[in-house]
Amino acid sequence: MRYALLLLVLITPTWAHAAKSFAAVTDDIVDLVNGSVVPLIYALAFLLFIFGMVRFFFFGGEENRAKGKTFMLWGIIGFVVMFSVWGIVRLLLTALPG
Repeated sequence: MRYALLLLVLITPTWAHAAKSFAAVTDDIVDLVNGSVVPLIYALAFLLFIFGMVRFFFFGGEENRAKGKTFMLWGIIGFVVMFSVWGIVRLLLTALPG
């Protein structure tokens, strides 16, 4: 029993040091989203816009031109929404005390 208590006393600081605070965990999540997810979504919106532009200019027919316009419009709407949402998120992150 004495050795188990001694082992527990020696290991406890390691456990306490390994535990992260809530702020550290949320910072890790924000870094992951900011570094990986957001650029991926921007790339997808850009590819959607390029696909619509190629379809509009290079494929013949009125139907392909209309679908190309639709793809380009949704790509632009995606960019506007993403810039707006991410701007609001950054504003909240800087305005709220951390």
